[in-house]
Amino acid sequence: MVNVALAVTLGLLIALTVGGNVLVCLAVCASRRLRCLTNCFIVSLAVTDLLLGVLVLPFSALLQLNHDWPLGPVFCNFYISMDVMLCTASILTLLAISIDRYLAVTMPLRYISMVLPWKVAVAMITVWTVSLAVSFLPIQMGWNTVNGTVQNQGPEASERSCRFELNRPYVLTDALLTFYLPLIAMCWTYMKILRIAREQAKRITSSRPTCVTKYNSKTCSTVTTVVSNVTAATLREHKATLTLAVVIGAFVVCWLPYFIMFTVLGLKEHPDPNTVPEYPIVLWLGYANSALNPILYGALNRDFSGYRSRQPSPIVTGARENLTEETLLCGPITSAPELTDQSFSLQEIHTRTTTAQLPNNTTATNINGNNGQAESKL
Repeated sequence: MVNVALAVTLGLLIALTVGGNVLVCLAVCASRRLRCLTNCFIVSLAVTDLLLGVLVLPFSALLQLNHDWPLGPVFCNFYISMDVMLCTASILTLLAISIDRYLAVTMPLRYISMVLPWKVAVAMITVWTVSLAVSFLPIQMGWNTVNGTVQNQGPEASERSCRFELNRPYVLTDALLTFYLPLIAMCWTYMKILRIAREQAKRITSSRPTCVTKYNSKTCSTVTTVVSNVTAATLREHKATLTLAVVIGAFVVCWLPYFIMFTVLGLKEHPDPNTVPEYPIVLWLGYANSALNPILYGALNRDFSGYRSRQPSPIVTGARENLTEETLLCGPITSAPELTDQSFSLQEIHTRTTTAQLPNNTTATNINGNNGQAESKL
């Protein structure tokens, strides 16, 4: 009964991993709007997690359920190498996404000239090169074992077992390059993004109110109202905070327990981590991050969720939305569709007055609180 429940749970996790990442890939293939440089990292992440769900997780489930490996030592080493390579590529791609978002938020006006196709290609090649360097090369050469021989081979190796042997140099190198250093970098970049988003929200809430004037051509009369932007800015700042907390929290919760145990067992040079009862739990918790990635980096991206299918908002609302939400997930800060030749930066937007033409002859104008006169933007 326990094995049945475990098999169902693992099967659902595998199906969620494969299905979610397939949907992300199909969304990009079906929509030209989603084919931007930022989404190259999203697609790379989805392909990596999809390969993990197809080429690794079924065999991990087989080993977990049967406690037996019927496929031989050669395929065992290939499976372990694929496991290490794809998990590493997934983590490093998350790091690349965080750096891309950091550049988009901190340098929005230079983002397009800095993030070029060849630089994105170099970043992805680097991700896969490092992933190969810590997986196939050391495992196939025996650099990860205590005695320097290739694991699962030799007269003492069992034909029905599949072990991932560890030694101190390999564990320390792998853990530092593929988790601890990327974790520090991701936390730093997202904390900087969050700080900038909060500063911008404070600027918006302390800015002058917006005067909305509506002209009725039939009666030749005007109606003027003052709209507060405090509530909208505060809500969006909270949403940005929540989004970043979920992204970092999911990554830490999924992978930190595994790498702590991986490091401890490696320092002890444990001969077979699979024999430790807690090891499969933390391993599958790390796998679960590949099922969450399509949700965190796909569904939360409003391009993927179809947010832009709505009618364009006025320039004032559009600037605030792009500033605190879109820049966290896809693309640099851009102006609203009505003023495509203008750009907004995090440092300047709060000091610039804004006038936008709204439907039904309605004009939104920034008010100067000192003299009470409406100012029009040049």
